[in-house]
Amino acid sequence: MSAGQPQQRSTGNKVVRFALVGLVNTGIDLTAFFLLLKLAVPALAANVGAWFVAVLFSFVANRFWSFERDRGIRLHHSFLRFVSLGALISLGVSSLSITALAGIAGVWPAKIIGVVVAAVLNFLAARWSIEGRLVK
Repeated sequence: MSAGQPQQRSTGNKVVRFALVGLVNTGIDLTAFFLLLKLAVPALAANVGAWFVAVLFSFVANRFWSFERDRGIRLHHSFLRFVSLGALISLGVSSLSITALAGIAGVWPAKIIGVVVAAVLNFLAARWSIEGRLVK
């Protein structure tokens, strides 16, 4: 390995890093969601606002810490990929979860179910948007 190339991380290492970023990101998402609800923002609008704050943190943390960047993918292209696929998965899943389950289980359980379901899908999407690959 030359001095100019970063050490390759194992998939297990990436999963652990992604999970740690995800935990912090979930805290950011839930805190922003809580604050927006306290400001009397409707639940779906609060979900979108919280998602926006969380996706900015998630992109930066995952791009610079969790995954090895494909230097052939320009920053703005990587961000557009991340938002259009990975982040919209979490926004879509959590919004669908709130819409479908809030009346049955309550807003908070619905939000948490959406976050959990989206986590697995987001790993693959983040890896594709930042590294330019899904596997290996």
